[in-house]
Amino acid sequence: MKQNRRDFITTIAAAGAAIPFYSATGHGYKPDPDSRFPIRIFSKPLDAYDFGFMCECTAKSGIGGFDLTVRPGGKVEPSEVETKLPLLVKEARKYNLALDMMVTGIVTASDPLTERVLKTASSLGITHYRFGYLEFDYKTGIWESLQKHKTSLKEVVVLNQKYNIHGDYQNHAGTRVGGPVWDLYELLRELSPAFAGCQYDVRHAMVEGANAWIIGMRLIAPYIKTLAIKDFTWMTVKGRPSAVTVPMGEGMVNWDLFFRTVKELNISGPITLHVEYPLFEKGEEKLPLLQQQEIIVKKLKKDVDFLNGFLLKYQLL
Repeated sequence: MKQNRRDFITTIAAAGAAIPFYSATGHGYKPDPDSRFPIRIFSKPLDAYDFGFMCECTAKSGIGGFDLTVRPGGKVEPSEVETKLPLLVKEARKYNLALDMMVTGIVTASDPLTERVLKTASSLGITHYRFGYLEFDYKTGIWESLQKHKTSLKEVVVLNQKYNIHGDYQNHAGTRVGGPVWDLYELLRELSPAFAGCQYDVRHAMVEGANAWIIGMRLIAPYIKTLAIKDFTWMTVKGRPSAVTVPMGEGMVNWDLFFRTVKELNISGPITLHVEYPLFEKGEEKLPLLQQQEIIVKKLKKDVDFLNGFLLKYQLL
């Protein structure tokens, strides 16, 4: 159910509660522009809320900004990018939050919306975006599919260079391009790392290569420019083994090996925190917005504290 800040305020006022809102006058979290790994929140789990509420939750959680969905069905529809995205960037800044990352469906320069999205985003200070996903065509062939996609991405990278913005392809468990991770090396190796790379997701890499994931990570290390962070465990769902996302530290990701390798390979770049486990227990989504916010902030902050603990441990802050 879509919620908004006006409803939130009305609920509190009706209850006679005096709630100290997050102050947009400088008393909240201030992003560190010099951080090697600025933390952003992948906005998808909060997109149904009013953007002001999203900002409050993000700031209270100690997260520095957004990795915003600018794709069909996302917080910003690509066709509305010139009008809606500037308003959200302006709103985020009131809360001392950065909006410098976005998630798109971009896979080709031939789509007329591609240049509109990249041009607008770059003008607003967005520096990194995620590409859309690519599929293998079994009739064409696996290798031949990669070559075809490589040609398309080369055309997109020309636009990236034109607008000085970086595009990353997320490795994702499954049978699409990027599932094995090794295929991303072939996809990216002829492209400039300054404008195209990999949004490396260790959760998905471990699902597809429980022990061998580290080899793929080392192979594409020069192209890893952003990190998608989340944890998982194996569960039996409907009689089948399934990788299920869980809060940070409650799963199977080998965080010590991961961050030790990040340091060894001198990888750096923005982190997008993916909260893809349920934020609410059964019935909690019907609670008043104030109580929903308390639950959301508690869970986000727990993940952020866990993440910051490893960044500190390996001197990556």
